[in-house]
This record gives sequence, structure tokens and C-alpha cells, in this order.
Amino acid sequence: MKILVINGPNINLLGLREKHIYGDESYEALLSYIEKTAKKLGVDVEFYQSNHEGDLVDAIQGAYNRVDAIIINPAAYTHTSVAILDALKAVSLPTVEVHLSDIHQREEFRHISYAGMACEKTYCGLGFAGYSEALKYLVSNYMDK
Repeated sequence: MKILVINGPNINLLGLREKHIYGDESYEALLSYIEKTAKKLGVDVEFYQSNHEGDLVDAIQGAYNRVDAIIINPAAYTHTSVAILDALKAVSLPTVEVHLSDIHQREEFRHISYAGMACEKTYCGLGFAGYSEALKYLVSNYMDK
């Protein structure tokens, strides 16, 4: 099983930005954490990060017929991007949404997730562990037995 992990704007600044919300571990530490979890589960992961909405849409479209599932943290685009929602719906791949912080405990505008409307499941407020939970969910529901 191959899973594309997509991270949106400013996730590349983990460890620098708003440590009281996102912690002090780096983006590289996040990727390492995901890789270790994926290896334990016997799946391959590929990473993509961009601060640009259209690039994220291109990555989602490029996943079609190339990967088995997507894990996405659209970051700020969660609350604004119908384009990302439409791309996820178009490719129709099993998709899980992840947020490091609990978007429901933050500003009211963050409570709406357009991307989440195309996702089977959302993990938020678990930090890095949300990605692990997303991987486990996809493996348990979609990996060939």
C-alpha cells in the first residue's frame, strides 16, 4: 500500500511557529515520525508540502492511479479551499484529514473544514499522533489482507 501525505502552508515551519499550539518539533521530525510508523505498518509513504493552493491541488490530482490513499493536513486552506475539496472528490481516493491542533477549540472560522467534507475521517488535536492514527485507519480499512 502506498499513501501520499500532503501538508499545506506553514507546516514546513514546525518548531518555529506558534510553539504553544504546534510544539517545538520540526517538520523533519514529523516526516521521520510518519516514516517510522509507516514502516511498522508495512506501507510506503510519500510526502508533499506546499504553501501554494494550486500546487496542493496538482499533488492531489497527481495521486490518481499512483497511490492507494491520501492523508492531508491542508492547514489554513482547510477553512477556505473549495478547490482542494473538489480535487479530493474528483480523485475519489480514501482520504483522512489530520490537524496537529484541535481546530474545534480554536477561532470559530477554523471550525469549518472544506477538505474534511471529502475525507472519511478526521484526526485533530493529537499532534504528530494524528498522522499515526490516520495511517492505522487506512491500513486497517484498505490494505490487502
